Amino acid sequence: MPSPVNSYPIAIPEADLQDLRRRLDNTRWPAQETTPDHSQGPRLATLQHLVEHWQTRYDWRRVEKLLNSHNHSKAEIDGLDIAFLHIRSPHGDAVPLLMTHGWPGSILEFRHVIDPLTNPEAHGGDARDAFHLVIPSMPGFGFSEAPTESGWDFTRIARAWITLMDRLGYREWYAQGGDLGAAVTEEIANLQPAGLQGIHLNFAPFQPTPEERAAATAEETALLAQADAFWRAGSAYAQQQMSKPQTIGYSLADSPVGLAAWIYTLFEATTGTPGDAEASLPLDEIIDNIMLYWLPNAGVTSARLYWEIARGQWTSPARLDDPITVPAAFSISPYEPVRPARRWVENRYPNLLHFTEVEKGGHFAAWEQPTIFTQEVRTAIRRIREHH
Repeated sequence: MPSPVNSYPIAIPEADLQDLRRRLDNTRWPAQETTPDHSQGPRLATLQHLVEHWQTRYDWRRVEKLLNSHNHSKAEIDGLDIAFLHIRSPHGDAVPLLMTHGWPGSILEFRHVIDPLTNPEAHGGDARDAFHLVIPSMPGFGFSEAPTESGWDFTRIARAWITLMDRLGYREWYAQGGDLGAAVTEEIANLQPAGLQGIHLNFAPFQPTPEERAAATAEETALLAQADAFWRAGSAYAQQQMSKPQTIGYSLADSPVGLAAWIYTLFEATTGTPGDAEASLPLDEIIDNIMLYWLPNAGVTSARLYWEIARGQWTSPARLDDPITVPAAFSISPYEPVRPARRWVENRYPNLLHFTEVEKGGHFAAWEQPTIFTQEVRTAIRRIREHH
């Protein structure tokens, strides 16, 4: 008999917060960077400002209250306790939507789109666009249990998410994802569970083939150059986590400032305001996200997913010989570092029903531009439903 779904309110012991404050007080700072920008990583003054705010004005209990208000729950699936938010719309006939985050994000990426998606009429929308939301923390992320064995790759996570939707009683549903969550969502589509009706992605989980690169138009060549620049100068974190996650894991587990810098550098590099993360994301919310790695000691357990990636799919230009036939929709932000050309997407998703290059934002679409993201999701799912 399947294990039950249980409410799992978060209540961090005060001793854990006191330990964090002690560690922040005892930070040993590195020497200042020798450049006037973030090209060597987050600047010393930037991190010192973040830590000062963390120490003197930040309130974790506010985040606990927020997550618990969204029905933070757990269910045992494939031997792991998976934590997730489950928010039912006030509209009983709302569409079930599974949304999956990536790294270094979290379920908090979706905080500003939860109410507009579940209660559209209160936000200028139509009741026909209402969703029931299921937002899980990836295994080893947030308060989801960490795997103690290798093998938790995209396929295994996808199977767990399919089980979760079935456990919650949803017989017809949709899936959405960005970053690593896009790869999980794509793998759900590849598995073709009976209930899945379509997918929406705000990241393309593939790389162009050598043939596609050779045949690139001028516009596509510019996309390739942008992506190549990111992989060359901005992907050291991925190479480390793919090859030796345990090595960086000691620093991520022991130093809150080390963890903050490891995460913050991605916000600086991939948001819609390159070099100025806090112009796109409020400082308190950046720290909220860091706390979902610090408090459950998820630095290394989340990093290991990259190690699994290196031994599985996604690093190759897959899917040309195995296209995704489920109805699909894409929304791509202008400051996404790795953007696809439409025809590359069409080669892999022959049932593409919606492809938009939106006007604002970067890699963390729902978090940075919640209004645009909400409208894109509504439009995409509406088109998929009309297609059915």
